[in-house]
Amino acid sequence: MFRLFGYDEAMNQQEMKILTGKGAVDALVSRGMKLGLGTGSTALQAVNHIGRLIQEGKLTDIRAVPTSLQTLIACEEWGIPVYTLNSKEILGRLDLTIDGADEIDGDHYCVKGGGGALLPEKITAYASAAYAIVADETKLVKHLGQAFPVPVEIIPEARIPVMQAVERLGGVPRLREAVRKAGPVVTDHGNLLLDVRFLKPVDPVEMEQELNRIPGVVENGFFTKLRPMIFIAHGDGVLEMRK
Repeated sequence: MFRLFGYDEAMNQQEMKILTGKGAVDALVSRGMKLGLGTGSTALQAVNHIGRLIQEGKLTDIRAVPTSLQTLIACEEWGIPVYTLNSKEILGRLDLTIDGADEIDGDHYCVKGGGGALLPEKITAYASAAYAIVADETKLVKHLGQAFPVPVEIIPEARIPVMQAVERLGGVPRLREAVRKAGPVVTDHGNLLLDVRFLKPVDPVEMEQELNRIPGVVENGFFTKLRPMIFIAHGDGVLEMRK
């Protein structure tokens, strides 16, 4: 655990997001990198800082793989060159992925997918040599999947049997509904999302595997196969890096 630097004034949540996104980029990103760029309000602070550095000429030869349409649009607005994992410039491997998280426990396991992009986020993270999570202190929890639901991306035709299987595992599933559109949320890949809460603590490593064994499940929001570096911004202005 390292204290990178701190400020004298208390910070609100948005200021903490800016602090951790900028701090991770300054600590880890260098010229010529192949970067996975995550989704969500905190990850976008890292994207914004990379864009500014590119525009100022302080960062060059960056090749980025965005994990959602949201991130792709942000990259285009900043002039960050974008590719896919299948591009010949990337060849399926990344130097580093920077992303946010909805929850982080003491073992550095995470719940991700609140923004609906858990499938490309997991593909990108697991294709990276290094992985960093940026978050504020409100995302630290003792047990995953209780305060914030675990997203599960499913094939639409499998909605009812998947929900029944999730209940047998001790989860309480709920179909995610859109906010400014009638009906359920549809992911960038045309699937549906279940938000699953667990009433009792679960083993996230085991549950990631069990959920993915259910026919009709595409992927779930437990991220346990990597131990990322964690950049945590605290309300007192301290940026902490946990390895």
